[in-house]
Amino acid sequence: MVALPDRVVPVDAAAIVFYAWLSPALAIGMLAVCALFLYPIVLLGANTWIAAAIVFVGAWVGQFIGHAIEGRKPSFSEDLKFLLIGPLWLLADLYRRLGIRY
Repeated sequence: MVALPDRVVPVDAAAIVFYAWLSPALAIGMLAVCALFLYPIVLLGANTWIAAAIVFVGAWVGQFIGHAIEGRKPSFSEDLKFLLIGPLWLLADLYRRLGIRY
């Protein structure tokens, strides 16, 4: 088994603290999401990081293509904290659909 790089845990911890400041209930959900996304990396080993990096870069390219087609710049270009708000917004939508108060 491969351990996570030392910088992953502090970055995730800082994000969870930010989420807890906004909503403790959503922070718990994001903690579960982070664990769900990081656990396979630990299980599958070092080669998973390569695949994850390729998917990450591809997703960013797709996002910028979508914004170019839409004709609007990404909201995080004005404020970097919107990079953290996007995933939280999706989780809040899931909470609403499931009837979970946050």
